[in-house]
Amino acid sequence: MIHILIGTKAQLIKVAPIMMELNNQGIEYNFIFTGQHKETIKELIEVFKLKEPDYVLYQGKDITRISQMIIWTIQCLIHTFKNKKKIFKNQKGIVLVHGDAFSVLLGAIMGKIAGLKTGHIEAALRSFNFFHPFPEEITRRITSRLVDYHFCPGNFAFNNSKKYKGEKINTEVNTLYDSLKLVLENKDNIQVDIPQEKYCLVSIHRFENIFKRSQFLFILKILERISRQIKVLFILHKSTREKLENFGFYQKLKENPNIELRPRYNYFKFIKLLRNSEFIITDGGSNQEESYYLGKPCLVMRKTTERKEGLGENVVISKYDKRTIEDFINNYQKYNLNPLNLQNSPSKIIVDYLERLKI
Repeated sequence: MIHILIGTKAQLIKVAPIMMELNNQGIEYNFIFTGQHKETIKELIEVFKLKEPDYVLYQGKDITRISQMIIWTIQCLIHTFKNKKKIFKNQKGIVLVHGDAFSVLLGAIMGKIAGLKTGHIEAALRSFNFFHPFPEEITRRITSRLVDYHFCPGNFAFNNSKKYKGEKINTEVNTLYDSLKLVLENKDNIQVDIPQEKYCLVSIHRFENIFKRSQFLFILKILERISRQIKVLFILHKSTREKLENFGFYQKLKENPNIELRPRYNYFKFIKLLRNSEFIITDGGSNQEESYYLGKPCLVMRKTTERKEGLGENVVISKYDKRTIEDFINNYQKYNLNPLNLQNSPSKIIVDYLERLKI
């Protein structure tokens, strides 16, 4: 039995094509939802035409703070000890976890508690900096020491995985590529408000960028500077909006006629906005990958990144350097690429491997 454990929206987006491939091959799987982030999960399940979770670990409010996460983790582990046979349907097999959210570590530990094999999708990505991004880099490193199978999205990750025990499988690119292809195949059916004028897309939500007032203010001043040159569509994560309001920045941004604050969209709508934008400013690794696959200029608002997609081509790491940022804004057109066009499906590579295992 294949047990798939998901906790966040980003994880579901990248694992959805694996679930779809399992359906295509007629392979049964057990969908476990940790309940870490319930916002938009139901909508994603409908968009990707997936089944509802077979088991939900946590029914409370979304987990958005580290203090909440600690309590939530303890509760989930206690629940696993008491109900492991029910959670995993009293069947052996492999527990698949994904990415670098805290639920990936939780899932790996749960698999060990239940005596099951564990596999990490999007394994062995590294920034080699414990605090950028924090706590994701730490989560990835611990998870790599726990799992039995490392599904690595390319040569960089595959080489990083060699120091760890277990089987290593190179999926060539991230499963996100399959999700993106699905969006592009349905692009004409996606309804979203696209500005008439040229615009840039902004998505900022990481701990190191929004939780310290001075750092967040530094980024917002850059967005105000950009808004004098091009329209800014600022997509607000829940935590980002909360910090904007807590720091007293929200109203000023809202009053700027060339900065439009928008709520988070489902994946299909967001990608259509990204595809029609001039460039994106983000601190998200997934957005970096998406921009590379689409050939879209991308400024990553971080000191470093765990991903190699687009570096030296369409992706620029800001390192919070004003000159680097200014050069990108003034010359973003030179970072346009042709969209990536691959024949292989990383999701099919994973499912075919799992089928051969017969766990």
